[in-house]
Amino acid sequence: MSQVSSHVKPSEHNAPHLVPQAVPVAEAYFSPQLLRELASIRDAALRDDYTYQQLAHLTENIGPRISGSPQSQAAVEYVAEELRKLGLEVRLEQVKAPHWVRGTENADLVEFPGQAPGTTQKVVLTALGGSTSTPAGGITTDVVVVKSFDELNARGREQVAGKIVLFNVPFDKEKAANGLAMEAYGEAVIYRGNGAKAAAQLGAAASLIRSVGSADFRLPHTGWSAAAGIPAGAVAVEDADLIAHLAAQGRVRMHLTLTPQLLPDVTSYNVVGDLKGSEHPEQIVIVSGHLDSWDLGTGAIDDGAGFAVAMETAHVLQQLHLRPKRTLRVIAWMDEENGGRGHDAYAKDEQAEFSNHVAAIESDSGAGHPLGFDAKITSIAVPLLQPLQNILKSFGANVIKLTNDSPGADIAPLAKAGVPAFGILQDARTYFYYHHTAADTLDKVVPAQLRENAAAMAVMGYALASMAQPLPR
Repeated sequence: MSQVSSHVKPSEHNAPHLVPQAVPVAEAYFSPQLLRELASIRDAALRDDYTYQQLAHLTENIGPRISGSPQSQAAVEYVAEELRKLGLEVRLEQVKAPHWVRGTENADLVEFPGQAPGTTQKVVLTALGGSTSTPAGGITTDVVVVKSFDELNARGREQVAGKIVLFNVPFDKEKAANGLAMEAYGEAVIYRGNGAKAAAQLGAAASLIRSVGSADFRLPHTGWSAAAGIPAGAVAVEDADLIAHLAAQGRVRMHLTLTPQLLPDVTSYNVVGDLKGSEHPEQIVIVSGHLDSWDLGTGAIDDGAGFAVAMETAHVLQQLHLRPKRTLRVIAWMDEENGGRGHDAYAKDEQAEFSNHVAAIESDSGAGHPLGFDAKITSIAVPLLQPLQNILKSFGANVIKLTNDSPGADIAPLAKAGVPAFGILQDARTYFYYHHTAADTLDKVVPAQLRENAAAMAVMGYALASMAQPLPR
């Protein structure tokens, strides 16, 4: 990253438009002792298997952890006990979590151009979170294929009412392959979030989307959809293409059965563990990931890895007998996937203390090689982090990329309040192959890359909790 040269003319020192000399200012934030401690944290985390062991237990012993499930409660209890073993002061913060359960998921094309007599074609699909149910025997009706909200609206109620709408919006695989996977996801996921609602407003009987993902393995990708009062699902990419090709030739009818249920809310919890600061215990730095997952896979990359990485921050400090100046708070968020009630509860409970929150870090982009951090911070804070970037440079995790949006869903209330917010910036080129699918399992995680993520989180977390002064807001 660029720095302001230290060789400036005397008259320039007081020029208001100049950034202060980066290296001397940064050195004032990072003592030689702190730099040595950060290097030791990095090295210890890069050779520690604790993160992987925790992730293995969460995914394989406990399993999928959708909010409201017995597995999510087991994960809460397990994580709370593990954090207590690390010497943290642990509390469970109550969250009223949604309890949505998946039912039967079947679809067949029962009428289409060129159909051989007496045959149908199976469609691979899954229900979206928040979907309501068809009758137990399903529905049979025409399919209307659209490529955008504008096209849906142009069709109008006359062509949509009583039919199944399929939003056939491709995920931009070219962007993903070239390092812009999150941007590609943002463009496509709006149809998952709002497609059913838009279709319902025109009287549709059900809404389907082309799965939001970047690989064609005939895997449907689930995810949250805004409540619309109609069944909502995601079809595998190959099946979306099939339906679109047939619909271009003539009439297509589908028999669709989706029978999820939305049960009463259950009491769940954020797990909050504090390693109290030695000098400023009232000041808080958060390291975090969400504990819940979708139910098709076991939530390894989304987001078991993210929270296991946060656990490692506490573990490595215990190993090295280090205590930060400020309180390091480890949070396992509940219900990131199905509405975000965990971060809503935290914001409500801690609003009065937001001024004492020095920084917040979240990992929720998988377990690929870390490149650095997305950061919602003031530009004058960037050069202050140069010594930390030097520590992370040895394994290529030293980028600080400024963003206008929160770099994590669960720390968004904090970022909105002006708290410096960081999200691990990861190589996500293959993340959306498996995201929200049955293939989100432990084998997709490369242990060496998971250790790199743990090192990045631990170094950043300890640095922010031990710098001479907090980052400016």
